[in-house]
Amino acid sequence: MMNDGLTLDQIQLLLTVADEGSFSGAARKLRRAQSAVTYGVQRLEQQIGVSLFDRSGYRPVLTEAGRAMLARARRIAEETAAFRDQARSLAGGLESELTLVLDSMFPMPRMVAALRAFTDAFPTVTPRIFVQSLGASAELVLDGTCMIGLVPEAFSDQPELKRYPLSTVQLLPVVAQHHPLAAIEGPIPTDVLRRYVQLVLTDRSALTEGRDYGVLSTQTWRLADLGTKHAMLLAGLGWGSMPTHLVADDVEAGRLRLIHPLEFEDRTAQLVMTAAHLAARPLGPAAQWMLNYLRTQTPRG
Repeated sequence: MMNDGLTLDQIQLLLTVADEGSFSGAARKLRRAQSAVTYGVQRLEQQIGVSLFDRSGYRPVLTEAGRAMLARARRIAEETAAFRDQARSLAGGLESELTLVLDSMFPMPRMVAALRAFTDAFPTVTPRIFVQSLGASAELVLDGTCMIGLVPEAFSDQPELKRYPLSTVQLLPVVAQHHPLAAIEGPIPTDVLRRYVQLVLTDRSALTEGRDYGVLSTQTWRLADLGTKHAMLLAGLGWGSMPTHLVADDVEAGRLRLIHPLEFEDRTAQLVMTAAHLAARPLGPAAQWMLNYLRTQTPRG
């Protein structure tokens, strides 16, 4: 019958003997007497009821059962080390989780680069990422759900938020290549645009309820998801503005064409992205590191 009194030290003995290829090598590695290492492994074998090493040759060789148990033993050792590291980090005031919300307009490659660097710096802190649009992203910071929001400046002008400008996202008015508006060269008068459906990004947050940005057509389809808007533009269901980084390839390939609305203003053609957090909620070490990284590594243009 298996004895439940297994210890982490026994797991480490198994791993070291397997890695060093001998009991004597494990003893030197662990700075213990060889007899103590041999006894420890024998005791482990007795407790689990299987032989882990074949000792009939010059060097001990893992049995089939030993090879099967070795992989699990490594996972136990790795998880134990991670447990200890996280406990030390939490005791030192480090967050267990970093919660971020991204506006759907924020360039995802920049966030991916930041997360790669973050996990190298804070391997014990788990990122939790939300993606929202317009005022909904700022609301998740205001209600305390997220520590940091990467949100448009126009939708984060709340006194409770501390904001830092990061970069500018350029918006391009586009239509599918087979849409009637694609055939018009030069500026397009508003009375012409009004004959066609405009695809408009919207959300249900109280911050932007009833507020429109860059809406010129009298016919609008309201969409809460930027990916859906992109798909509908490609399908020729309407015209609308999209971030340059999401449609540049489509424009270059001819799937989408740029149009030039006469009243498309500069203020609606650009979104200044900011990093925001609650002014009354001090950031922990991990969140502060992420904020600093975004401020110094995110291109301004």
